[in-house]
Amino acid sequence: MMNRKETIHVQGTEIAVIKAKEHDYISLTDMAGYKDELKARVVVSNWMSTRFTLEFLGIWEQIYNPNFNCMEFHTFRNATGRLVLTPKRWIERTNAIGIFSKSGRYGGGIFAHKDIAFEFGSWLSAEFKFYLIKEFQRLKEDELQQKSLEWNLQRTLSKINYRIHTDAIKEHIIPNMVTAEQLSHAYAEEADLLNVALFGMTAKQWREKNNSHKTSG
Repeated sequence: MMNRKETIHVQGTEIAVIKAKEHDYISLTDMAGYKDELKARVVVSNWMSTRFTLEFLGIWEQIYNPNFNCMEFHTFRNATGRLVLTPKRWIERTNAIGIFSKSGRYGGGIFAHKDIAFEFGSWLSAEFKFYLIKEFQRLKEDELQQKSLEWNLQRTLSKINYRIHTDAIKEHIIPNMVTAEQLSHAYAEEADLLNVALFGMTAKQWREKNNSHKTSG
């Protein structure tokens, strides 16, 4: 399940970040454009075809993917000669989830879990990886701040709605339903406005009434 798309900028390169199954995935295609914009898929494939990258991808999948095909992974790892590995071949043969391809002319490409994307960044250059991590952290901090603002807004709206409800009860419902004595109790505590409107008595009056029943019994 895909959520909203964000973008970060690393050394003049715009890189897409999307949510998939509650995890952040970063566009390897966009990152590869830093090295060769016209041959981004070839750049990704060259990186995946190194023995070190293969080991890293295999370890990641074994930790996070219960359906990872370890037998196929060992087949890749034990192969002799030059290894040629593409995202499509890796995904189809091993049921990998750390990397996936997203179709579409705009917003499509090869995406990888942030752990894997950071490793790809190291392969591109140490400087690129450094700024990639910094920009990703900035994006996460901005998201947390936005969530905090939304939470505060919801809290404020809830307070306003509660005031509107209690004022409406105070002005329109209670005067027609309760005695002057009950009204004085209700004004003492706003929460009792709802009790009086719904049950015809305050919380204190309910306790007194029920205690008297227990005593008489």
